[in-house]
Amino acid sequence: MSERKPIPFNLPLLTGAEETYLREALHQGHFAGDGPHSHRCATYLEKLTGARKVLPTPSCTHALELAALLIDLKPGDEVILPSFTFVSTANAFALRGARLVFVDIDPRTMNIDPNEVEPAIGPRTRAVLAMHYAGIGCDLKALKDLADRHGLFLIEDAAHCIDAYSGDRHLGAIGHLGALSFHESKNIHCGEGGALLVNDPELVERAIVMREKGTNRAAFAAGKTPFYSWVDLGSSYSLGELPAAFLFAQTRALPGVTARRLQLWRLYQEALRELADTGELELPFAPAEARHNGHLFFLKCKDTEQRQALSRFLARRGVDAHFHYVPLHSSAAGRQFGRFSGIDRWTTRESGRLLRLPLFHALSDEQAGYIVEQVRQFFRSS
Repeated sequence: MSERKPIPFNLPLLTGAEETYLREALHQGHFAGDGPHSHRCATYLEKLTGARKVLPTPSCTHALELAALLIDLKPGDEVILPSFTFVSTANAFALRGARLVFVDIDPRTMNIDPNEVEPAIGPRTRAVLAMHYAGIGCDLKALKDLADRHGLFLIEDAAHCIDAYSGDRHLGAIGHLGALSFHESKNIHCGEGGALLVNDPELVERAIVMREKGTNRAAFAAGKTPFYSWVDLGSSYSLGELPAAFLFAQTRALPGVTARRLQLWRLYQEALRELADTGELELPFAPAEARHNGHLFFLKCKDTEQRQALSRFLARRGVDAHFHYVPLHSSAAGRQFGRFSGIDRWTTRESGRLLRLPLFHALSDEQAGYIVEQVRQFFRSS
Protein backbone atom coordinates (compact mmCIF):
# COMPACT_ATOMS: atom_id res chain seq x y z
CA MET A 1 0.00 0.00 0.00
CA SER A 2 1.44 3.40 -0.99
CA GLU A 3 2.30 5.95 1.68
CA ARG A 4 -0.32 8.68 2.19
CA LYS A 5 0.57 12.00 0.63
CA PRO A 6 1.00 14.77 3.25
CA ILE A 7 -1.87 17.23 3.53
CA PRO A 8 -0.66 20.85 3.38
CA PHE A 9 -2.19 23.58 5.50
CA ASN A 10 -3.11 25.57 2.39
CA LEU A 11 -3.08 25.05 -1.37
CA PRO A 12 -3.72 28.30 -3.29
CA LEU A 13 -6.78 28.18 -5.51
CA LEU A 14 -6.40 27.77 -9.27
CA THR A 15 -9.68 27.93 -11.20
CA GLY A 16 -8.27 27.07 -14.64
CA ALA A 17 -9.32 30.44 -16.10
CA GLU A 18 -6.28 32.42 -14.96
CA GLU A 19 -4.21 31.82 -18.10
CA THR A 20 -7.06 33.05 -20.32
CA TYR A 21 -7.30 36.37 -18.51
CA LEU A 22 -3.53 36.74 -18.21
CA ARG A 23 -3.13 36.22 -21.97
CA GLU A 24 -5.85 38.79 -22.50
CA ALA A 25 -3.94 41.29 -20.35
CA LEU A 26 -0.66 40.54 -22.14
CA HIS A 27 -2.22 41.21 -25.54
CA GLN A 28 -3.81 44.43 -24.33
CA GLY A 29 -0.36 45.74 -23.52
CA HIS A 30 -1.33 47.63 -20.34
CA PHE A 31 0.66 46.35 -17.37
CA ALA A 32 0.58 49.16 -14.80
CA GLY A 33 -2.24 49.87 -12.36
CA ASP A 34 -5.80 50.84 -13.21
CA GLY A 35 -5.97 48.82 -16.40
CA PRO A 36 -9.08 47.13 -17.81
CA HIS A 37 -8.94 44.12 -15.47
CA SER A 38 -8.36 46.29 -12.41
CA HIS A 39 -11.50 48.25 -13.31
CA ARG A 40 -13.41 45.00 -13.82
CA CYS A 41 -12.31 43.79 -10.38
CA ALA A 42 -13.35 47.09 -8.79
CA THR A 43 -16.75 47.02 -10.47
CA TYR A 44 -17.32 43.41 -9.42
CA LEU A 45 -16.33 44.13 -5.82
CA GLU A 46 -18.49 47.23 -5.62
CA LYS A 47 -21.49 45.21 -6.74
CA LEU A 48 -20.67 42.31 -4.39
CA THR A 49 -19.97 44.40 -1.27
CA GLY A 50 -22.14 47.45 -1.77
CA ALA A 51 -19.17 49.71 -1.01
CA ARG A 52 -19.39 53.21 -2.44
CA LYS A 53 -15.94 52.87 -4.01
CA VAL A 54 -13.50 49.95 -4.25
CA LEU A 55 -9.84 50.60 -5.02
CA PRO A 56 -7.70 47.51 -5.76
CA THR A 57 -4.32 47.65 -4.03
CA PRO A 58 -1.11 45.58 -4.06
CA SER A 59 -2.05 44.05 -0.68
CA CYS A 60 -4.43 44.37 2.25
CA THR A 61 -1.52 45.97 4.12
CA HIS A 62 -1.41 48.73 1.51
CA ALA A 63 -5.18 49.20 1.80
CA LEU A 64 -4.84 49.65 5.56
CA GLU A 65 -1.96 52.10 5.08
CA LEU A 66 -4.14 54.09 2.69
CA ALA A 67 -6.93 54.07 5.29
CA ALA A 68 -4.51 55.45 7.89
CA LEU A 69 -3.50 58.24 5.49
CA LEU A 70 -7.12 59.08 4.75
CA ILE A 71 -8.10 59.72 8.35
CA ASP A 72 -5.26 62.25 8.82
CA LEU A 73 -3.62 60.63 11.82
CA LYS A 74 -1.14 62.81 13.66
CA PRO A 75 1.72 61.61 15.91
CA GLY A 76 0.27 60.81 19.31
CA ASP A 77 -3.24 60.11 18.06
CA GLU A 78 -4.60 56.81 19.30
CA VAL A 79 -6.32 53.91 17.58
CA ILE A 80 -8.03 51.06 19.41
CA LEU A 81 -7.60 47.53 18.07
CA PRO A 82 -7.49 43.91 19.22
CA SER A 83 -4.13 42.48 20.20
CA PHE A 84 -5.14 39.22 18.54
CA THR A 85 -4.65 40.26 14.92
CA PHE A 86 -2.10 40.29 12.11
CA VAL A 87 0.75 42.77 12.42
CA SER A 88 -0.45 44.81 9.41
CA THR A 89 -3.54 45.90 11.35
CA ALA A 90 -1.18 47.68 13.76
CA ASN A 91 1.71 48.60 11.47
CA ALA A 92 -0.38 50.65 9.05
CA PHE A 93 -1.37 53.05 11.83
CA ALA A 94 1.89 53.02 13.79
CA LEU A 95 3.61 54.16 10.58
CA ARG A 96 1.57 57.39 10.79
CA GLY A 97 2.80 57.98 14.35
CA ALA A 98 -0.34 56.71 16.06
CA ARG A 99 -0.23 55.09 19.48
CA LEU A 100 -1.84 51.66 19.52
CA VAL A 101 -4.31 50.86 22.28
CA PHE A 102 -4.83 47.10 22.42
CA VAL A 103 -7.97 45.68 24.01
CA ASP A 104 -9.22 42.22 24.86
CA ILE A 105 -11.28 39.91 22.67
CA ASP A 106 -14.54 38.02 22.98
CA PRO A 107 -13.26 34.44 23.46
CA ARG A 108 -16.25 32.97 21.59
CA THR A 109 -15.40 34.69 18.28
CA MET A 110 -11.79 35.83 18.82
CA ASN A 111 -12.97 39.29 17.72
CA ILE A 112 -12.56 42.63 19.50
CA ASP A 113 -14.89 42.95 22.49
CA PRO A 114 -16.96 46.18 22.23
CA ASN A 115 -17.30 46.21 26.03
CA GLU A 116 -13.53 46.75 26.25
CA VAL A 117 -13.47 49.53 23.66
CA GLU A 118 -15.37 52.30 25.46
CA PRO A 119 -13.13 52.34 28.56
CA ALA A 120 -10.12 52.62 26.22
CA ILE A 121 -11.41 55.77 24.49
CA GLY A 122 -9.50 58.93 25.42
CA PRO A 123 -9.07 62.49 24.18
CA ARG A 124 -6.56 61.43 21.48
CA THR A 125 -8.58 58.47 20.16
CA ARG A 126 -9.29 58.79 16.43
CA ALA A 127 -10.34 55.32 15.25
CA VAL A 128 -11.48 51.85 16.20
CA LEU A 129 -10.13 48.94 14.12
CA ALA A 130 -12.38 45.90 13.83
CA MET A 131 -10.62 42.78 12.56
CA HIS A 132 -13.15 40.09 11.59
CA TYR A 133 -11.44 36.84 12.50
CA ALA A 134 -12.05 33.80 10.26
CA GLY A 135 -14.62 35.72 8.21
CA ILE A 136 -16.96 35.90 11.22
CA GLY A 137 -18.05 39.49 11.76
CA CYS A 138 -17.41 41.54 14.88
CA ASP A 139 -20.33 43.06 16.77
CA LEU A 140 -20.50 45.92 14.29
CA LYS A 141 -23.71 47.41 15.66
CA ALA A 142 -22.10 47.96 19.04
CA LEU A 143 -18.85 49.21 17.51
CA LYS A 144 -20.64 51.57 15.12
CA ASP A 145 -22.75 52.98 17.95
CA LEU A 146 -19.57 53.63 19.94
CA ALA A 147 -17.79 55.22 16.98
CA ASP A 148 -20.74 57.47 16.16
CA ARG A 149 -21.23 58.52 19.78
CA HIS A 150 -17.57 59.49 20.20
CA GLY A 151 -16.96 60.87 16.71
CA LEU A 152 -14.46 58.15 15.76
CA PHE A 153 -13.65 56.43 12.50
CA LEU A 154 -14.62 52.76 12.31
CA ILE A 155 -12.22 50.84 10.07
CA GLU A 156 -12.76 47.17 9.22
CA ASP A 157 -9.82 44.86 8.65
CA ALA A 158 -11.81 42.42 6.52
CA ALA A 159 -8.77 40.51 5.24
CA HIS A 160 -10.55 37.17 5.83
CA CYS A 161 -13.91 38.31 4.56
CA ILE A 162 -14.53 38.06 0.83
CA ASP A 163 -18.16 36.92 0.47
CA ALA A 164 -18.78 37.14 4.23
CA TYR A 165 -21.59 39.16 5.78
CA SER A 166 -23.17 40.55 8.91
CA GLY A 167 -26.85 40.05 8.19
CA ASP A 168 -27.20 41.15 4.59
CA ARG A 169 -24.25 43.59 4.63
CA HIS A 170 -20.83 42.59 3.36
CA LEU A 171 -18.04 42.85 5.90
CA GLY A 172 -15.71 45.73 5.12
CA ALA A 173 -18.56 47.82 3.70
CA ILE A 174 -20.12 48.87 7.02
CA GLY A 175 -17.51 51.09 8.69
CA HIS A 176 -16.09 54.28 7.19
CA LEU A 177 -13.37 52.24 5.49
CA GLY A 178 -12.63 48.55 4.99
CA ALA A 179 -9.79 46.43 3.64
CA LEU A 180 -9.89 43.07 1.86
CA SER A 181 -7.00 40.67 1.23
CA PHE A 182 -6.27 38.65 -1.89
CA HIS A 183 -3.12 36.99 -0.56
CA GLU A 184 -2.67 33.41 -1.76
CA SER A 185 -3.84 32.15 1.64
CA LYS A 186 -7.29 33.71 1.14
CA ASN A 187 -10.42 32.19 -0.44
CA ILE A 188 -9.67 33.90 -3.76
CA HIS A 189 -6.36 35.55 -4.51
CA CYS A 190 -3.81 36.93 -6.95
CA GLY A 191 -0.70 35.88 -5.03
CA GLU A 192 -0.50 39.25 -3.28
CA GLY A 193 -3.32 41.76 -3.51
CA GLY A 194 -5.97 43.69 -1.65
CA ALA A 195 -8.64 46.35 -1.92
CA LEU A 196 -9.72 49.42 0.00
CA LEU A 197 -13.49 49.78 0.46
CA VAL A 198 -14.44 53.44 0.83
CA ASN A 199 -17.88 53.71 2.38
CA ASP A 200 -17.85 57.31 3.59
CA PRO A 201 -18.73 59.51 0.57
CA GLU A 202 -16.60 62.33 1.95
CA LEU A 203 -13.47 60.18 1.64
CA VAL A 204 -13.92 58.90 -1.93
CA GLU A 205 -12.22 61.65 -3.94
CA ARG A 206 -9.31 61.95 -1.56
CA ALA A 207 -8.83 58.17 -1.55
CA ILE A 208 -8.51 58.22 -5.36
CA VAL A 209 -5.90 61.00 -5.15
CA MET A 210 -3.86 59.40 -2.35
CA ARG A 211 -3.81 56.04 -4.13
CA GLU A 212 -2.31 57.82 -7.16
CA LYS A 213 0.72 59.11 -5.24
CA GLY A 214 -1.17 62.20 -4.12
CA THR A 215 -1.75 63.39 -7.69
CA ASN A 216 -4.88 64.33 -9.61
CA ARG A 217 -3.98 61.82 -12.32
CA ALA A 218 -7.43 60.18 -12.31
CA ALA A 219 -9.17 63.53 -12.81
CA PHE A 220 -6.68 64.45 -15.55
CA ALA A 221 -7.22 61.13 -17.35
CA ALA A 222 -10.98 61.74 -17.20
CA GLY A 223 -10.58 65.20 -18.71
CA LYS A 224 -11.75 66.93 -15.54
CA THR A 225 -8.63 69.06 -15.11
CA PRO A 226 -6.10 70.46 -17.64
CA PHE A 227 -3.10 69.70 -15.43
CA TYR A 228 -1.63 66.56 -13.87
CA SER A 229 0.04 67.59 -10.63
CA TRP A 230 0.79 66.77 -7.01
CA VAL A 231 -2.11 67.86 -4.79
CA ASP A 232 -1.95 65.80 -1.56
CA LEU A 233 -0.03 63.17 0.35
CA GLY A 234 -0.10 59.69 -1.14
CA SER A 235 1.82 56.72 -2.39
CA SER A 236 1.74 54.10 -5.14
CA TYR A 237 -1.18 51.91 -4.09
CA SER A 238 -2.50 50.60 -7.42
CA LEU A 239 -2.75 46.90 -8.23
CA GLY A 240 -0.84 45.97 -11.40
CA GLU A 241 -2.78 44.70 -14.39
CA LEU A 242 -1.37 41.16 -14.44
CA PRO A 243 -2.36 40.33 -10.85
CA ALA A 244 -5.68 42.09 -11.50
CA ALA A 245 -6.31 39.78 -14.47
CA PHE A 246 -5.49 36.76 -12.29
CA LEU A 247 -7.83 38.05 -9.58
CA PHE A 248 -10.67 38.72 -12.00
CA ALA A 249 -10.48 35.09 -13.17
CA GLN A 250 -10.83 34.01 -9.55
CA THR A 251 -13.84 36.24 -8.90
CA ARG A 252 -15.75 34.27 -11.54
CA ALA A 253 -15.50 31.20 -9.29
CA LEU A 254 -16.28 32.89 -5.97
CA PRO A 255 -19.81 31.49 -5.32
CA GLY A 256 -18.61 27.92 -5.81
CA VAL A 257 -15.47 28.54 -3.76
CA THR A 258 -17.47 29.89 -0.82
CA ALA A 259 -19.94 26.99 -1.02
CA ARG A 260 -17.16 24.38 -1.02
CA ARG A 261 -15.27 25.96 1.87
CA LEU A 262 -18.48 26.10 3.90
CA GLN A 263 -19.06 22.41 3.18
CA LEU A 264 -15.62 21.58 4.55
CA TRP A 265 -16.06 23.90 7.53
CA ARG A 266 -19.36 22.19 8.41
CA LEU A 267 -17.82 18.75 7.91
CA TYR A 268 -15.19 19.57 10.55
CA GLN A 269 -17.77 21.16 12.85
CA GLU A 270 -20.13 18.20 12.77
CA ALA A 271 -17.46 15.50 12.88
CA LEU A 272 -15.73 17.06 15.91
CA ARG A 273 -18.89 18.00 17.78
CA GLU A 274 -18.74 14.87 19.95
CA LEU A 275 -15.32 15.90 21.27
CA ALA A 276 -16.65 19.36 21.98
CA ASP A 277 -19.72 17.97 23.74
CA THR A 278 -17.50 15.95 26.07
CA GLY A 279 -15.29 18.96 26.80
CA GLU A 280 -12.17 17.65 25.06
CA LEU A 281 -11.90 20.69 22.81
CA GLU A 282 -13.79 23.83 21.74
CA LEU A 283 -15.09 24.61 18.26
CA PRO A 284 -15.68 27.93 16.45
CA PHE A 285 -18.74 29.99 17.33
CA ALA A 286 -20.62 32.02 14.72
CA PRO A 287 -23.30 34.46 15.99
CA ALA A 288 -26.72 34.24 14.36
CA GLU A 289 -26.17 37.37 12.25
CA ALA A 290 -22.80 36.15 10.96
CA ARG A 291 -22.80 34.70 7.44
CA HIS A 292 -19.19 33.64 7.20
CA ASN A 293 -17.27 32.26 4.23
CA GLY A 294 -15.49 29.19 5.59
CA HIS A 295 -12.18 31.04 5.48
CA LEU A 296 -10.54 28.98 8.21
CA PHE A 297 -11.41 26.34 10.76
CA PHE A 298 -9.85 26.24 14.20
CA LEU A 299 -10.24 24.27 17.36
CA LYS A 300 -9.13 25.10 20.88
CA CYS A 301 -7.22 22.72 23.10
CA LYS A 302 -7.01 22.78 26.89
CA ASP A 303 -3.83 24.88 26.88
CA THR A 304 -0.73 25.71 24.85
CA GLU A 305 1.05 22.51 25.86
CA GLN A 306 -1.80 20.35 24.58
CA ARG A 307 -2.05 22.47 21.41
CA GLN A 308 1.62 21.89 20.69
CA ALA A 309 1.28 18.16 21.35
CA LEU A 310 -1.68 17.92 18.96
CA SER A 311 0.24 19.86 16.30
CA ARG A 312 3.19 17.47 16.57
CA PHE A 313 0.88 14.44 16.55
CA LEU A 314 -0.79 15.64 13.33
CA ALA A 315 2.56 16.48 11.71
CA ARG A 316 3.80 12.92 12.29
CA ARG A 317 0.71 11.73 10.43
CA GLY A 318 1.20 14.06 7.49
CA VAL A 319 -1.21 16.83 8.49
CA ASP A 320 0.09 20.40 8.51
CA ALA A 321 -1.88 22.29 11.19
CA HIS A 322 -0.94 25.82 12.32
CA PHE A 323 -1.42 28.05 15.34
CA HIS A 324 -2.15 31.71 14.60
CA TYR A 325 -1.36 35.20 15.89
CA VAL A 326 0.90 35.74 18.87
CA PRO A 327 -0.74 38.68 20.74
CA LEU A 328 0.75 41.93 19.48
CA HIS A 329 0.90 43.60 22.88
CA SER A 330 3.36 40.91 24.04
CA SER A 331 5.81 41.66 21.20
CA ALA A 332 8.74 44.06 21.35
CA ALA A 333 7.17 46.36 18.75
CA GLY A 334 3.77 46.16 20.43
CA ARG A 335 5.30 47.39 23.69
CA GLN A 336 7.17 50.14 21.85
CA PHE A 337 4.27 51.48 19.82
CA GLY A 338 1.32 50.76 22.07
CA ARG A 339 -0.16 49.57 25.34
CA PHE A 340 -2.85 47.19 26.52
CA SER A 341 -5.97 48.81 27.97
CA GLY A 342 -7.86 46.91 30.63
CA ILE A 343 -7.17 43.31 31.63
CA ASP A 344 -5.87 40.61 29.31
CA ARG A 345 -8.43 38.02 30.37
CA TRP A 346 -8.69 36.16 27.08
CA THR A 347 -6.26 37.30 24.39
CA THR A 348 -3.13 35.48 25.56
CA ARG A 349 -5.00 32.48 26.94
CA GLU A 350 -7.13 31.84 23.87
CA SER A 351 -4.40 32.48 21.30
CA GLY A 352 -2.26 29.86 23.05
CA ARG A 353 -5.00 27.22 22.74
CA LEU A 354 -5.96 27.76 19.10
CA LEU A 355 -4.95 25.41 16.26
CA ARG A 356 -6.06 25.78 12.64
CA LEU A 357 -6.76 22.71 10.53
CA PRO A 358 -6.13 22.53 6.76
CA LEU A 359 -8.97 24.11 4.80
CA PHE A 360 -8.70 24.94 1.11
CA HIS A 361 -10.85 24.54 -1.99
CA ALA A 362 -9.07 21.42 -3.29
CA LEU A 363 -9.21 19.58 0.05
CA SER A 364 -11.26 16.42 -0.47
CA ASP A 365 -13.88 15.02 1.87
CA GLU A 366 -11.65 11.97 2.26
CA GLN A 367 -8.70 14.13 3.35
CA ALA A 368 -10.88 16.09 5.76
CA GLY A 369 -12.19 12.82 7.18
CA TYR A 370 -8.63 11.57 7.68
CA ILE A 371 -7.73 14.79 9.53
CA VAL A 372 -10.76 14.41 11.79
CA GLU A 373 -9.82 10.81 12.57
CA GLN A 374 -6.29 11.85 13.55
CA VAL A 375 -7.68 14.52 15.89
CA ARG A 376 -9.95 11.87 17.44
CA GLN A 377 -7.05 9.47 17.85
CA PHE A 378 -5.02 12.14 19.64
CA PHE A 379 -7.73 12.73 22.20
CA ARG A 380 -8.39 9.01 22.60
CA SER A 381 -4.70 8.50 23.41
CA SER A 382 -4.34 11.55 25.68
